[in-house]
Amino acid sequence: MDFSLFFQNCLIAAQQVIILYIIVAVGFVADKKGVFTEKTARAANDLLFYIITPCVIINSFLTTEFNPETSKGFALAALGGALTHVIGIVLSIPFFRNNDNKNNAVFKFACIYGNMGYMALPLAEAVLGSEGVFYCSAGIIVFQVFTFTHGVWQMNRGNREGGKFDPKKLFFNPGVIAVCIGLPFFLMKVNMPEIVMKPISFIGSMNTPLAMLMLGTYMSNAGLKTIFKNKEQYLVALVKIIAVPVVFYVIMKATGLLSGALFTACMIQSSAPSANNTVMFAAKYGRDTGIASKTVAFVSFASILTMPVMIALTQV
Repeated sequence: MDFSLFFQNCLIAAQQVIILYIIVAVGFVADKKGVFTEKTARAANDLLFYIITPCVIINSFLTTEFNPETSKGFALAALGGALTHVIGIVLSIPFFRNNDNKNNAVFKFACIYGNMGYMALPLAEAVLGSEGVFYCSAGIIVFQVFTFTHGVWQMNRGNREGGKFDPKKLFFNPGVIAVCIGLPFFLMKVNMPEIVMKPISFIGSMNTPLAMLMLGTYMSNAGLKTIFKNKEQYLVALVKIIAVPVVFYVIMKATGLLSGALFTACMIQSSAPSANNTVMFAAKYGRDTGIASKTVAFVSFASILTMPVMIALTQV
């Protein structure tokens, strides 16, 4: 193993987490000072859910170059992303099965869905350059489809506070509708004018900072002293950032389906910590945002140690 590469990946992953938590800290302080409180964050959740996140999805289609030479790699990256989510779903089945504990939906969601937009994409760019961004964009599209179908079902299942679950929500929701809007432009290689692209891009760019500020307000009210005391969070970390990428790695090595930069990009996606969407979806569907915030925080910190190892495995 190239130890210089290993430590370089450690530094890159650590830097991304530090940047993320600087923004979270701003949200934490803003809540304590009454500038941007948890109540305001909950009100902003629908803005993130119905407008900003769909703009991120549409923008990923409009800014991704599609041509015959890269179509196969893009399709394989999408397949790798889908396999990662399926592995997460299967591995999480034996855990958090007590239906009386409403937090189990949060823990399962955190086991399955990774931080694709903030952690995986920038890390892929730093390690692999534009090629990594291209492959990760396929994973982001798959992630959005899964979160707004299975993720919605997972968070809303058996949840009285979230209201009676409507199967139509699996298909008629902001994420899937955004994919239906963006996909035709992507496949037909339509170049949208700047007057259309800029507003979509600007709105979408609010996704990470707003989500992180909201996470900070939730953490402010969650009780940080207990962040390392919840045993379920250790189990989530074990599944999400160790078991899922290891199983993915073994399958890819056994089948030889992926190699080179494509393999590394997909491994980065599979080893990403729990998604910020865990908190957003928890707020949307009446789950405990404090538990969700602490889980995302804990797994993100732990990923500083695990992500570089998983990435290095693909390059030896």
